[in-house]
Amino acid sequence: MSATEVKVPDIGDFKNVPVIEILVKPGDTVKADDPLVALESDKATMEVPAPSAGKVVSILVKIGDKVSQGSAIVTMESEGGAKTQPASKPAAAAAPAPATTPAPAPVVDAEPSSKAGQPGTRPSMGLPPPGPEDFGGVHASPAVRRLARELEVDLRKVPGTGEKGRVTKDDVKRAVAGKAAAAPAGGFGIPEIPTQDFSKFGPIEEKPLSRLKKLSGPHLHRAWLNIPHVTHTDEADITELEDYRKSLDKGAKDKGYRVTLLSFLLKASVACLKEFPTFNASLGPTKDTLILKKYYNIGVAVDTPDGLVVPVIKDVNAKGIIELSKELGEISQKMRDGKITPADISGATFSISSLGGIGGTSFTPIVNAPEVAILGVVRSEMKPRWDGKDFKPRLMLPLCVSYDHRIIDGALAARFTRRMADILGDVRELVL
Repeated sequence: MSATEVKVPDIGDFKNVPVIEILVKPGDTVKADDPLVALESDKATMEVPAPSAGKVVSILVKIGDKVSQGSAIVTMESEGGAKTQPASKPAAAAAPAPATTPAPAPVVDAEPSSKAGQPGTRPSMGLPPPGPEDFGGVHASPAVRRLARELEVDLRKVPGTGEKGRVTKDDVKRAVAGKAAAAPAGGFGIPEIPTQDFSKFGPIEEKPLSRLKKLSGPHLHRAWLNIPHVTHTDEADITELEDYRKSLDKGAKDKGYRVTLLSFLLKASVACLKEFPTFNASLGPTKDTLILKKYYNIGVAVDTPDGLVVPVIKDVNAKGIIELSKELGEISQKMRDGKITPADISGATFSISSLGGIGGTSFTPIVNAPEVAILGVVRSEMKPRWDGKDFKPRLMLPLCVSYDHRIIDGALAARFTRRMADILGDVRELVL
């Protein structure tokens, strides 16, 4: 039985993605779809699965190597005979994937010092995501190396207290605490909240964060610290819109999909973005230009058991309510099945965070950098509204638009949100 190479499958437009963990070793027997290596793109962590059952012969990459679609990662003796290229000698760095057509404007993070690995995040404008440090010569486990990358700690400068000088997680945490304590007063260093032994006060249980929350948390923190957030609120009268939505949904149920308010919010967002192009933009890399995007890809923040995921609905301007409803259903199914790919969460120009199914009266959604604005909606409520003669019950939807105040001022935000409310209040504007 000859050895064959297992290569990185289609991972969207990503290239030179760092290898952060090797999940097998030579001699291991694996089943089809068992993970072989873990990659960390600028937006999410993904695992490369075995194409078939077999035995791992050799590992062709190491932690810190950068790979692309088509890069060989391991050789296997396959029971099922995966159709791959004959085995070749491992390379120090994987070959780049074939060139792809670039997006109209690179959607990347406006913060040059940002690290890779958060969903919905991108590194500095026009620059490739920085790869993880290889920390050559450091005696540490893959988990400790990953923690060091997440906390931006140079393992080569951390003294190891473990067996035979191994660097432990506690060593890394102490290094972070030391950096915070050394930060100059009034500088950019933000001191850490002092740690406490909560067990002194009562019983506790410590649970590890999901990988998704470990990735999304630093991105949200970075966006909140770097963007001067302001949130403008308004209300939309969706009484007629809700009647129309229900009529469409009634027929959709029999065809296997649902028509929700989110489809209408997508269309209304595009209509507003066309009228207010500043909201469909990003700051340039030097912070003195504005990149106006001529495409309309809307991210939809979705709460999952593992954490926040922001799938992106592409070319919303070219799709109708029914088509958007079907696509939202398909995306939801992919999330439930754990089959979201990097391409599904890339390229958003504006985002929507809907908490309407849960409740609330208003909130401040965090701008998903490098975007400059995000729409948040909560539960609609029947309220009395004066029509000039009488008070009549109307279904009112709260709208919460957070924006980057470096680019968008309060008056522009108020006009944008009011226009959004007007569009949602007139069904005809959504179906034209």
